[in-house]
Amino acid sequence: MKPISRTVRVSVSGGRGAGAGHPYHPAAYEVLAPGDIADVLAAWPGAAAGPGGSFECMCLDHFGRVTLYEASGQVVRSLSPARAEPLARLLDSHVPDGIPARHRDRWVRAAPAGLREYAEALARGAAPDGPRPPVPLAAVFGWLGARREEPDDAASVLAEAAPLRLLADAPTADLAWAVRQTDRAGLEGAVRFFAGEHFTARHPKRRRVPDTARNLLLAHARSHRPGDLAVLERRLLRGAEDRVRRS
Repeated sequence: MKPISRTVRVSVSGGRGAGAGHPYHPAAYEVLAPGDIADVLAAWPGAAAGPGGSFECMCLDHFGRVTLYEASGQVVRSLSPARAEPLARLLDSHVPDGIPARHRDRWVRAAPAGLREYAEALARGAAPDGPRPPVPLAAVFGWLGARREEPDDAASVLAEAAPLRLLADAPTADLAWAVRQTDRAGLEGAVRFFAGEHFTARHPKRRRVPDTARNLLLAHARSHRPGDLAVLERRLLRGAEDRVRRS
């Protein structure tokens, strides 16, 4: 077996090309799907030789750093492809049939019903205008907390940024009510949101959460996200008694 064929993970990072020009694309991500890895290896410059690196002409405009890893975590090859090379095009965030676009397309298809149009806009690099989609915040929490098969691929930043944009400006009372309505995946997303900067940076008056929602968040963090527990205990302030909402 050739050394390059042992690749099980590809890391793309740095440089002006990795995410430049696409506001919702990561500057660093991984390629893990076997089909995508096969395409990377097929486009790998034939001149690359030797483990850990290759000759790179410093007079060319390079794309960034692309590194191949085998299952043990050892580097197989690494280089910065020139922009004119097929590998750079394959990994360019703007190329419609490139690997980053595939990742974003897969993420869009996984978006909950009612949020796909919003997801498609972000995947194109456009900030959706107008009011928030008429989707319950409980579903947005579930979108944020959904388990992803490849959490480090090029779609990972969208999987975080898109629901956070929808939750950031929602009133705390509405968010707390959604915590009571969401499922287990939603509680995962809710804990991540309430422990993150979008909530913790709010004025103390906007961090008051009724006991029912507060207890649900603390219980989930205690069982599943202990690293967030201290932040939640400190930043989730007790709010007024829960009130029954009338439709």
